[in-house]
Amino acid sequence: MINDQILDIKKVFDVYETELRLVEDRLRELFNSSAPLIPLVGKYLLESGGKRLRPLFLLTSARLSRYTGSDHIMLAGIIELIHMASLLHDDVVDGAKIRRGKAAAHSVWGNQIVILVGDYLYSNALKVAVSFGSQRIMESLSEATTSMTEGEILQLQKTADISITEDEYIKIISSKTGILISAACRIGAILGQRSRIEEESLAKYGLMSGTAFQLADDILDYMADESELGKRLGKDIEEGKITLPLIYLFKNASDTEKEEINRIIDNFSEKGLRRVLTMFKKYNVLEESLKKAHDLVDKAKAELSIFPGSTEKEYMFGMAEYAISREK
Repeated sequence: MINDQILDIKKVFDVYETELRLVEDRLRELFNSSAPLIPLVGKYLLESGGKRLRPLFLLTSARLSRYTGSDHIMLAGIIELIHMASLLHDDVVDGAKIRRGKAAAHSVWGNQIVILVGDYLYSNALKVAVSFGSQRIMESLSEATTSMTEGEILQLQKTADISITEDEYIKIISSKTGILISAACRIGAILGQRSRIEEESLAKYGLMSGTAFQLADDILDYMADESELGKRLGKDIEEGKITLPLIYLFKNASDTEKEEINRIIDNFSEKGLRRVLTMFKKYNVLEESLKKAHDLVDKAKAELSIFPGSTEKEYMFGMAEYAISREK
């Protein structure tokens, strides 16, 4: 079943290959600047790869919404530009050295340059979006960028805080990841001039799909190695990020184990990571976390029930399922 899901997402990418190439062209244009470092960093980011999943959500939503124009191409590029800006800032904040298997941009150019480039990407994305003359599109993008910053601040406030609740964690990842995918789907509906009910359904589908994607990514942090995800196993706990597996573990652990978990979080080591992984198995923590991700995907797909059956709808089912198809 997992292999079929992986094939499904590949099929969707293949179907939209021509449009995604146009999105890539627009991205290169969006990095144009009289400040030479901006296109230089842009070239580095573009050559670092990335699935372009967020643009794909916008393109597919627009087609589901029966949009027939061409504005969706640049808007998909804008969505990806905002995502890239957030990654630049996040890597500086987290002190991350690796991004997609390559040195993080701030490791190459330094924090000051990368933060300023990230600022430029945010502002340029919104400047270009204004040219489309849609107040609702601007509201959607502005809400997303605001929420993403709030999510990052909330996450920083909860660094190494094992008392974080499941609701607080979901709030963080929905703000950091879910909201931009939600905006991508909403913009597709706006372009297609769908009803407000249909627009909200697509936005909720995107929010839950994106949240499930981040949840699955956090689970994979304890299941996959650097060759799989482009980051080290256990990187989140090393950085003090308390994700759902740790929340579930702390909820089920004995008092003695809770003290041990706190020590491991405060003083990370490979030995401590192995001990956490052992406790994960003892309490079936990763399986319970995956159930939450599956539940989010099911809810996301249910939001599309308002739309009639179509190839595009099936593609969007596959895109939601892709989040949990990456599990080992």
